[in-house]
Amino acid sequence: MNTMRIPARSLIVLLFLCLAGRAQTQTPAAQPQTTTPPATDKPDDPKGDGQFTQRIVSNEVNVIFTVTDKHGKFIKDLTQNEFKVLDNSRPQAIREFTAQTDLPLRIGLLIDASNSIRDRFLFEQQAAIEFLQQTIRRDKDKAFVLAFDEVPEVTQDFTSDKDQLTKGVKLIRPGGGTAMWDAVFYACRDKLMKLKEDGPVRRVIVLVSDGDDNQSRVLRQEAIDMAQRANVLIYTISTNLSNIQDSGDHNLKMLAEATGGRSFLPYKLQELADDFNEIQGELRSQYSIFYKPDDLIANGQFRNVLIAPENKKFRVRAKKGYFAPKTGAQN
Repeated sequence: MNTMRIPARSLIVLLFLCLAGRAQTQTPAAQPQTTTPPATDKPDDPKGDGQFTQRIVSNEVNVIFTVTDKHGKFIKDLTQNEFKVLDNSRPQAIREFTAQTDLPLRIGLLIDASNSIRDRFLFEQQAAIEFLQQTIRRDKDKAFVLAFDEVPEVTQDFTSDKDQLTKGVKLIRPGGGTAMWDAVFYACRDKLMKLKEDGPVRRVIVLVSDGDDNQSRVLRQEAIDMAQRANVLIYTISTNLSNIQDSGDHNLKMLAEATGGRSFLPYKLQELADDFNEIQGELRSQYSIFYKPDDLIANGQFRNVLIAPENKKFRVRAKKGYFAPKTGAQN
């Protein structure tokens, strides 16, 4: 039997032709498309979506202060040229000066609800309610009520409704330890600083406590720093009726003095109402200045402020200073 043999070279050519024909009948695989995002010279558009963030470092400082005589009587109707401003010991030019007697108030009423004030609590509640009733102007001022023992609890959020604020005070029940620094820190950072405003307002905390703290995670200086960052005036009313000033009274005094507020030390329960009235009167009898420090560095450091009256018989009560902004801080 004869077998036909095909030369090896012919087999190679035939195989090549078959493979070539098969390749021509198949659809080429789709190649993935890769796009390089266009280069941008706008560092404030990190997502590349056209949404830009304007970053501003503000170097204007606002200081609210109270002027009294040596007897504590408010001095009104003063003018700009009766004061000097020192920022880090350097004289500054005042850009704006006003007697702010009618600014909208944003008040945080912080009431100690720990066991240590249980025997005085009902009277303190009534005095606080009377203060809110006399101070808050409907559709202009707003306040919130915060009780604190181991943790802060908002019993009534921001409102100008006096009835709702009264209910918020009446909801408070004493019991537990005392975390006063936590309460101040929270009230400044999470309540007063975050409330959106259309114009200038006066941020105030009225703190009723014996000043003794045994539960806070925040340190005293951290609470003071946060109050200064939030530009909050703190008024404190001590519930220590022993006639002997203790460490708690010292804590309250430090809070008030650092922020430009005032510390009250009533020795009788009946004096609480008078102290609340004093706070109300002071809030309507203050001055405000704006200035731009000529040597400000945006480094986030604390800077001292001194408001010096030309009349040496006058007493000025103002915050001790402020924190400079940081470069890249977002307003």
